Amino acid sequence: MQRKAFVLGGAHTPYIGKFHPDFIWKGHPDFGKRDNPSLGEYLRIIIPKALAAAGVEARAIDKGIVANFAGELFSNQGHLGSVAVAADPALDTKPFWRVEGACASGGIALLSAVEAVKAGADLVLVVGAEVQNTKNAKEGADYLARAADYDAQRSIDPFTFPCLFARRAKAYREAYGMSEETLAWVAVKAYANANKNPNAHMRTVKLDHERAKVASDKNPVFLSNPEYKDYLKVSDCSQVSDGASALVVASEEALERLGRSRDSVVEIAACELATSSIVGPKSLVSLDNCKAAADRAYARAGVNPDAIDVAEVHDCFSITEVMLYEALGFAAQGQAQRLLLDGATQIDGRIPVNTGGGLIGFGHPVGATGVKHALEVFRQMKGQCGDYQLAKTPQWGISANIGGDDRTAVVTIYRNL
Repeated sequence: MQRKAFVLGGAHTPYIGKFHPDFIWKGHPDFGKRDNPSLGEYLRIIIPKALAAAGVEARAIDKGIVANFAGELFSNQGHLGSVAVAADPALDTKPFWRVEGACASGGIALLSAVEAVKAGADLVLVVGAEVQNTKNAKEGADYLARAADYDAQRSIDPFTFPCLFARRAKAYREAYGMSEETLAWVAVKAYANANKNPNAHMRTVKLDHERAKVASDKNPVFLSNPEYKDYLKVSDCSQVSDGASALVVASEEALERLGRSRDSVVEIAACELATSSIVGPKSLVSLDNCKAAADRAYARAGVNPDAIDVAEVHDCFSITEVMLYEALGFAAQGQAQRLLLDGATQIDGRIPVNTGGGLIGFGHPVGATGVKHALEVFRQMKGQCGDYQLAKTPQWGISANIGGDDRTAVVTIYRNL
């Protein structure tokens, strides 16, 4: 019998960056008076918040796992397990380490915690953090391109990853006849949900369908590659965010010791990782690696896509969310646009997706994203989402966190007890 793993609770910092009212830049009234938090400061901020939210003292933690993609590049800081234990003296000498899997780093950290519990740990702290606004956009894009096959793919465009997914958007739209107007509903939903979320990067920014559906001076295309530039607008992109999220994963024994009832926690029914060669993908119109992880997760949890009540998916770009509908089995291949047109993935729809705004609206501090996914499902299941809380309490949830061009994928299924 394998030990079960449960989410006890956790916390987010606000996700901030350009267009967030608290983000310090040269036009901000506090410019020169204070700075945006550093990577180390985010870890020191989020760990006490998450422990308090989970109802766990630092001294009770057995292990800690830190998710981060590019601390050495954006922040000149590695060795993040050591940085994290500085958040509380009671964590000193405990085993903490960092994991990295590009934008799937947070999902891998969650998986590592689940496996640690199965191996005998009782309380594992999972932390994701990233700071990306220390560099200009093109330099940052070069850093992020290291999640691709750098030698082979870097030259596709100065903005490598936006171009790789514009390539997917072109292929998908041509194969299945999806219009730019239909795809725009992904971003409109993301911003609308983020407007209700006090932690969201884009919480004060409005986006209507008229602006989202066509390129303009207010919503420009920005790629240089002539073949793909018309297939991606600013509104189709996730945010360059700074921030952190953290949660605690526990064993059944820990629940009993802490006196926690089953209805206060969420079971991690399955957490599956799939990894494909950096030389890829084979198909531009499907996320085959993520589908492999999803198929294994459904099988392990003993449920099918029809059981899912809420989903957090990796909308690094609008087209990615559409393709994830299909990879997760919410729609047949080429049919995902029907979910958008029917409003099925809205907060009041049949299968609400990215209720807090997703990567496009909530934000995308790379290492934090997979942790945020898990915590957002937990918070919806426990009625903690405030203005964006679902009317019906979810019983089953799913998250899909991908790294690179679907080269790494973590799919997790959650059961509300």
